[in-house]
Amino acid sequence: MKNRLVLLMLLSLASPSVLFAAEGHAHGHDGLDDFSDIEMDDGHGDHGDEGYQHEKEGHGHEEKGHDHEEKGHDEHNGHGEDGHGHGEAASDAELTDAQRRMAGIETMTVKRQSLGDAITAPGEAILNAYRTTRVTPRTPAQVMKRHARLGDHIKKGQRLVTLSSVEMAEAQGALMEADVELRRVKKLGRKVVSEKRFVAAQIAYQQAYARVSAYGMTNKQIKSLIKTGDATRATGEFHLLSFQGGTIISDGFVVGELIEPGDVLMEISDESVLWVEARLTPEDAARIELGSPARVQVGKHWLSGKVAQARHALDETTRTLAVHIEVANQHDELHPGQFVTAVIEGKEKQQGIVVPLAVVLRAADGDWQVFVEVAPGRFEPKEVEVLRTVGDQMLIDGLVEGTTIVSKGAFFVQSEIAKSGFSVHNH
Repeated sequence: MKNRLVLLMLLSLASPSVLFAAEGHAHGHDGLDDFSDIEMDDGHGDHGDEGYQHEKEGHGHEEKGHDHEEKGHDEHNGHGEDGHGHGEAASDAELTDAQRRMAGIETMTVKRQSLGDAITAPGEAILNAYRTTRVTPRTPAQVMKRHARLGDHIKKGQRLVTLSSVEMAEAQGALMEADVELRRVKKLGRKVVSEKRFVAAQIAYQQAYARVSAYGMTNKQIKSLIKTGDATRATGEFHLLSFQGGTIISDGFVVGELIEPGDVLMEISDESVLWVEARLTPEDAARIELGSPARVQVGKHWLSGKVAQARHALDETTRTLAVHIEVANQHDELHPGQFVTAVIEGKEKQQGIVVPLAVVLRAADGDWQVFVEVAPGRFEPKEVEVLRTVGDQMLIDGLVEGTTIVSKGAFFVQSEIAKSGFSVHNH
């Protein structure tokens, strides 16, 4: 009885077909313990196995499709031999004319040159003594008027200051008197005037003229005074003019001040060409010569120059030799008293391709490279070897003379190549 209850419970959990079969067997057999003829549908029969096998095959197709998708994805990323796959850097950059103008891309044709070894030394900008003048009176005088101020850019012959001098007044009066006498004897002629008086009149005029000129009047001012013929104009007032064009870099005086001969009223200098005084050891000084090219670093900029002077006596304190480098300063980047770094080319020369420092950049692998224009607007990197650096110039190897490379905007070209190496398919 107990076994029968357990069997009924199990059959109640089975499907109706199984229950029906069980009941049929129950009526055809004496005992219900024999279940050898009952086929239990547990979901893993013939049809169940067939469905399971089909499911496996479907999963296999899914895996095969996945493989096909990955293969297609790889082929799409490959782009052939010229494409950019995973981690593969682009080999060139093509820029439009608009991009080149926007980025300031410029090119140059390289050629073989020689570059000396670099001699680096600290330097100080000083005035070019050959382009500087000092305005000073030649007789005791009083400042009457100022016509220019500190920092003014002036031209040669421009009026600077008006002075008044007792000595000048006496000289002007003597000149006008000598001029009247000379004109008189010339009018009378040599037949009337003795030779002695004629010569004496000429000498007196020349001496008076020389004295006025020596005190500071120009030939134009003297002739203007004589032409008036007015003795009341001999007041001793005169103007000091500039001997050169340039900038007033000092004017240490005030109007009304009494000054003596030799007192500097103004200092004028042409700062378009300055000197940089670099101090070298005797050993380094022996490696250069007059006219040697030089570079001077002012902030982030480099100015070109050449060795103009070299002293032969050592400084008693530093035991160094002073060298003057003449530097063009058209854009007023350099000022007297400014400390700079000077790099001078030595006598020992080496041949190669000389290019600006900004042309050569580091590649991702650490090698040096330049960017060659292989076609209009198309640039490719080219690995080079740096042989020597002198200031903002580099001597390199690895380029053929006549090659066109990027001279300005190399960093932009490098960035464009780097960007093109990472497309939307790269991960």
